[in-house]
Amino acid sequence: MPLDRRNIAKRVLLAPHFVRRAAASQAAAREEGWLLRQPKDVRASYVCEVLDKGDGPRLAEIWMLRQRREVRESYIREVLGAD
Repeated sequence: MPLDRRNIAKRVLLAPHFVRRAAASQAAAREEGWLLRQPKDVRASYVCEVLDKGDGPRLAEIWMLRQRREVRESYIREVLGAD
């Protein structure tokens, strides 16, 4: 049974540290690397609230807006490159 993109993303996001570290080093987008470096609770929340519900940009935006301040601030700093 072939894996779809969402299943692969879910497996990598929930994988052990060494797998995520390798994936983050090869990430095409800063956003991907940022998410792979987040704590397990943040990554699991993304899987549940975005990937499991359809993986659309609107879901990702809603998810980000609902994150605690530290997570949002790290996204601004590390992905958007702003303070």
